[in-house]
Amino acid sequence: MTQPNGKLRAPTCRSKPLPHTAAPLPVATQPSVPTQVDVLVVGGGINGAGIARDLAGRGWQVLLCERDDLAGHTSSSSTKLIHGGLRYLEHYQFALVRKALQEREVLLKSAPHIMWPLRFVMPHDPAMRPAWMIRAGLFLYDHLAHREMLPGSNGIDLRHSALGTPLKDQYTHGFEYSDGWVDDARLVLLNALDARERGATVLTRTPCTHVQRSASGWTATLQTAKGTHTVQARALVNAAGPWADHFLRHAARPAGTEALATQHLRLVKGSHIVVRRLFDHDHAYIFQNPDKRIAFAIPYEREFTLIGTTDVELPNAWLHTPGPAQVDDAEVAYLCEQTSRYFKQPVTPADVVWRYAGVRPLLDDESGDASAVTRDYLLEPNTEAAPLLSVWGGKITTFRKLAEDAANLVGQMLADQPTLAECGTGHTASDRAQRQAFRPGPAWTATAHLPGGDLEAWIGPAALPDADFAALVQAAQIRYPFVPPALAHRLCRAYGSRIDHVLGQAESLTALGVEVAPDLFESELHYLVREEWACTAEDVLWRRSKLGLHLTPAQRQAVDHWFAQRVLT
Repeated sequence: MTQPNGKLRAPTCRSKPLPHTAAPLPVATQPSVPTQVDVLVVGGGINGAGIARDLAGRGWQVLLCERDDLAGHTSSSSTKLIHGGLRYLEHYQFALVRKALQEREVLLKSAPHIMWPLRFVMPHDPAMRPAWMIRAGLFLYDHLAHREMLPGSNGIDLRHSALGTPLKDQYTHGFEYSDGWVDDARLVLLNALDARERGATVLTRTPCTHVQRSASGWTATLQTAKGTHTVQARALVNAAGPWADHFLRHAARPAGTEALATQHLRLVKGSHIVVRRLFDHDHAYIFQNPDKRIAFAIPYEREFTLIGTTDVELPNAWLHTPGPAQVDDAEVAYLCEQTSRYFKQPVTPADVVWRYAGVRPLLDDESGDASAVTRDYLLEPNTEAAPLLSVWGGKITTFRKLAEDAANLVGQMLADQPTLAECGTGHTASDRAQRQAFRPGPAWTATAHLPGGDLEAWIGPAALPDADFAALVQAAQIRYPFVPPALAHRLCRAYGSRIDHVLGQAESLTALGVEVAPDLFESELHYLVREEWACTAEDVLWRRSKLGLHLTPAQRQAVDHWFAQRVLT
């Protein structure tokens, strides 16, 4: 907010009081499990969280269950880009690119603290795609959808630009274009937070072990730490990502002889490596490889460079392997080799400080090349008995539109179904009347902020994501002058306008409690346990943040010890 002289002043925010440092240790507790809901959503990745949020915002009673942590798999292991998919143009996926470009604008406005514009440099290699083809592709990329915030593409002389300094001398010219960056795991969390605040129940570490269909509803068995629970749902949304097909074939049972699983997924692993910073500027690079694939080199966590990705098709047997997808040494070598083709400073496997992989659940379109498989999604409604909606495929950039389309379909299916009260489930007459009178709200997420994304109370009306975030950091430093600048910046990135939920009314670092690890205080850990479903050090250090990259093994162990002292249920 500004004063008449134009200077920022500290916002007057109603802050949640900090827990006293002598308060009982926080306990990660699950909410009570409802016995009846309108919609059960299985899967706590970006699609499941987005669908739960949209449905809850329309007034439906929603339960989301996730067998592990939110964003525990694919949705925290992406290349972390909000992008149209420039390379998809080569495969003539114009509709997908247009849809993704439209969503890019929507998302950047919704949460400027976890999403922001990112400028890309593509060095031109004449041995790869010809310059005219790249220029034509970038022209389409600029004009397939309306742009409000991002500058268009242009050519660049790398010989006379700081952007060319890290590159080998043979790369003299290139191209520049815009896309966006996202903290993918926090994007999932913010959707789940918004869903919960709009009335949804969100259960983590709660697998759906069995679900039985009938003509009028679904009976689901959920396994929590406290035992087994039975839930009646009028509709089921299968958003299990890579396990969507597996879930229908092994955990779900039909009402009769109808088929539940009619589609097949192609599981394509995308691997990434993280090395120490390879360049000083804030642009990213996109490289063309001899095999016609591309690789990215992206500024990451201030001190690092993120390099990805590969396209390795996985056998279905992977579904039976517990734990996350693994990056093998051949993929590391491939990424190092391709990146070293462009940078003066070679990248070797010894330089890798972290590696991760995500499994993309791609709809099988019978493409021979895994990199050519469509990244678009298919929503498959099934009304042969109680409503079933299965989500096949998708990409993180289009999750909001996918969720909106899914909520529309669920609403249409439920409109033709009896209520739970009408099915004899014990509702009172007043409950029945209330349900019969219920009309779901319209689509709403296109103009809504995600939690922490509405910065107006701190900085006034929104302008541009980059400028808005910078103003937020400045306002937070005025409100909390005792917080070191680097910590203030990190907290603003993570929590946006909700930074006061973490810092409360503190007036000194001492009030934030014990510093469990460098710049990680108990007040933040309390918040993450209380509000963001954090149960382990891994949840905090590798998903809700990437602090694990910045800490020593001993410091990471200190966070693990902090959680070990808590009674987790």
